[in-house]
Amino acid sequence: MTNGWTTKRVLITVRTYPVPAHRGIEVSCTSGVTSDGEWIRLFPIPYRFLAPDRRFTKYQWIDVSVTRPRSDPRPESYTLRIDSIQRRETIGTADNWRVRKDIIFPLRRNSLCQIAAERQSGGPTLGIFRPAQVKRLVITPAKPPNWTPQEEALLRQQLLEFERTPRTPLEKIPLEFRYEFRCAEPTCRGHRIMCTDWEMGESYRRWRDDYGDRWEAAFRQRYEREMIDKYDTHFYVGNIHQHQDSWLIVGLFYPQKSAIGDLFDAAG
Repeated sequence: MTNGWTTKRVLITVRTYPVPAHRGIEVSCTSGVTSDGEWIRLFPIPYRFLAPDRRFTKYQWIDVSVTRPRSDPRPESYTLRIDSIQRRETIGTADNWRVRKDIIFPLRRNSLCQIAAERQSGGPTLGIFRPAQVKRLVITPAKPPNWTPQEEALLRQQLLEFERTPRTPLEKIPLEFRYEFRCAEPTCRGHRIMCTDWEMGESYRRWRDDYGDRWEAAFRQRYEREMIDKYDTHFYVGNIHQHQDSWLIVGLFYPQKSAIGDLFDAAG
C-alpha cells in the first residue's frame, strides 16, 4: 500500500443503471467480491466513458487500485483509479453457475431481514439472499420521467470533461421497477423494493425499441414469470448512502432451477 492506495482483485457482480452525479461523472454503482471473499463497492465508475480496454463485464475479475473514501463511511466502499483497471478472467455459467456460486454463496444470508439486522450491528451494507417468495414485479412511472434541468446540466458538463464520450446521451428510464417479495423469516412483513440493475434498464430500452407498445409482455416474461418460475432467483442488495436503513435490489443472480442435489447445495 502506498499513500493509502492498495491493489485489490475483484470479481464484478453488480452494475446499476447509471445516473448523473454531482461529484465526478455519470456513474454506475458497481460492486463485487474480492479475492479475499469480502464485499466491495467501487465508486464512482463512469462505465460508458471508459476506454475499451478498461471495460469489464459482470463476473469478470479485475485488478484495481483503490482507497477508502472520505465521504462514505460504509466499510465496503472504495474509490478507485480508473486508469488502474486491469481486466482478468471471466467466470462463465458452466454447470449451472457452479463457480460463481462457489465464490458468492459463502456471503449469502437467509433473508433481507437478516442482512438489515446484521447491518444494524456493524455488518455489511451489501448482501445476497434468496427470497422465500417473489410475489410480483411492480412497474410504475418515474417521477419525474425525464432528467431535471440540473441533471441535464451535469450530463452536458461531463461531456466537456472527457476526451472519450459515449455515442449517445444517457437516457433516463421513465419507469421504476420494484419486486414485491417475502423473506424466509417468520416475522417478515414483506418487502417492496426498487431494482436498479443495469441489465433490467437495458432490457426495457431494447424491447421498447423492438416491440413498441408491446414491450411489457416480453419484459414481464423475463423479469417476472421466469424469475418466479424458471430461475433460482437471488437478489443482490445494497443500502443507500444517505439513508442507510433503506435498501435497493442492485442486481439479480439467477441460475436455473435444477436437480435436487444442486438445490440442496444451494440451500446449505
